[in-house]
Amino acid sequence: MWQPEPGWQPLPGGMGMSTAGVWLAQEDGRELVVKRIAAPAPDDPGELSIPSHFAWWRRPVEVAATGVVETTPGLRSTPAVRIEEDVEGSTIWHEKVPAVQLTGPFVAGALGRFTRADLGDHSWLAREQLAERLARTERRGGWRTLERTTVADVADRLWSRRGHYLEAVRSLPQLAQHGDPVPGNLPGRDGDAVLAVDWSTVGIGPVGGDLGYWSLQAREDFEVLLTAYVEGLPQGVSVEDARLGARVTAVYTAFSRAEWALARVAGAPGALAAKYRHPSVAPYLLSLQRQFPQIEALI
Repeated sequence: MWQPEPGWQPLPGGMGMSTAGVWLAQEDGRELVVKRIAAPAPDDPGELSIPSHFAWWRRPVEVAATGVVETTPGLRSTPAVRIEEDVEGSTIWHEKVPAVQLTGPFVAGALGRFTRADLGDHSWLAREQLAERLARTERRGGWRTLERTTVADVADRLWSRRGHYLEAVRSLPQLAQHGDPVPGNLPGRDGDAVLAVDWSTVGIGPVGGDLGYWSLQAREDFEVLLTAYVEGLPQGVSVEDARLGARVTAVYTAFSRAEWALARVAGAPGALAAKYRHPSVAPYLLSLQRQFPQIEALI
């Protein structure tokens, strides 16, 4: 059985459906980040074995092996030091990216420029990420916990119209996207580009998709981020298309994340409203609250 080497330091947030861990290692005077990707077990969800699904287990390996995002505009990866594969999975080594402070508009602009990237026609690029995430939520019963909150009517309205808005974003220009642009995945800078990590959901999606995800955690207002984002878009892509893609992505993601957070604590004793300030819930509710102007625009 594969095991990390003695002396490797575990890094926070390193576990996922296919990620078995992330460590910091020292080698020849360099700090290297080691990521272990586990192959699916027979009883794992089938989506892990579908190359176009956002959860496909081997995408980080393919991204590292092909170097497809090492020279892309706006957002790029550092080259892999090496990749080791075995029957249980794969291990990827990268040099550690020094963390720097990046402003929300700077990142938004970089995400906009990344939409110009030519990622090729690889079958393993993620597609239909928002639709597949909502399908996963639907299999779990939808936004049932939110039905017990003050946003129940709004949640019901948006949930019932999810098909309409998924079709709307499918009609938008489909461009390169990172797929998970959260601060922890965007640690570094190289000139006017952001050095990004965790490319496990990279693929093709509607213009504005990455901006929608980024807006959930950025400090700046949505319109400020949108202004920076559209400056980097390819010619012919409109501000209104970007606004719609970002708005739909942000709103539906914020509701799904709030549902997930509340559902985890809903079974504990006490009223649900008393759990809104729980540290594992409050950030998601605050993020949802910040989306009220975008929610109002959709309903």
